[in-house]
Amino acid sequence: MKEFVVRPDTKGRVCIGKMAQGISSFKASFDEESHRIILEPYTEIPYRERWLFSNKEAMKRVQDGMQDSLEGRVKEGGSFSQYIEKDAI
Repeated sequence: MKEFVVRPDTKGRVCIGKMAQGISSFKASFDEESHRIILEPYTEIPYRERWLFSNKEAMKRVQDGMQDSLEGRVKEGGSFSQYIEKDAI
């Protein structure tokens, strides 16, 4: 683990620079007992993709499919149009 010393400016802000690269927001919590500020990085996802992260079975299938593709177990061909729900269009 890398540690850095940062100093707040006159408005109490600190710059974490490159440590925040690729991060869109942070969950901040304050431990009153130890006086520690903890920043947990978050990356936002589009609302329309939120269901995937809430559905463990669907996420596992996507991850398995990606692994199959990486290992060459996927072949091209066919159409998925038969699986499109008419209400979703």
